[in-house]
Amino acid sequence: MKTMICLVRHGETVWNSNGKFQGHSDVPLSDVGREQARALALRLSQEKIDAFYSSDLARARETAEILANPHNKSVGCLSDLREINFGQWEGLTIKEISERFGEISSKWWNDPLSTQIPSGEKLQDVVIRCNKALNEIVTKHAGETVVIVTHGGAIRTIVASVLGLDLKNYAKLRMDNVSLTILEYYEPGKAILKLYNDTCHLRCKK
Repeated sequence: MKTMICLVRHGETVWNSNGKFQGHSDVPLSDVGREQARALALRLSQEKIDAFYSSDLARARETAEILANPHNKSVGCLSDLREINFGQWEGLTIKEISERFGEISSKWWNDPLSTQIPSGEKLQDVVIRCNKALNEIVTKHAGETVVIVTHGGAIRTIVASVLGLDLKNYAKLRMDNVSLTILEYYEPGKAILKLYNDTCHLRCKK
């Protein structure tokens, strides 16, 4: 019995467009992000989708609500699906982080799994909570199709875990705003990657 999990990264925010780390900061969608979400909603409008979930952060929740609207479905919000907590790095660009947190930032990029971000998380924390949430959803919705709107880091860790990749390299997996990634689960923790980082709905709209 296959369970289809459609992972969607939230729409664009002003912080995304300015290259700022967001993490747990509750930054809303920009007008561009809402338009992106509407494009994906149109693409998915004729699909049979049984349930919608999202991170409890506004940018993911609003994206999920836009996607769920054509299906007359509500959205279940789970804090375990949040982006990594970037702590003191939130609101900063990569350049600013490197300048202000040189040694620890270099250590984190080399080993994010076990390096604690100042006032934030290790990547291992994200791996544990995101995979816990996914396994619970797969168990609850066995044989169904579920859309989950979450964050770039969360999706990368989920996909890397399923494929058995070295999570130290998770940042090398490209993840665009409002991209669609599909996993076919045969049981919790065991899945096949069917589609990754697809944004054809945005290209077709242009």
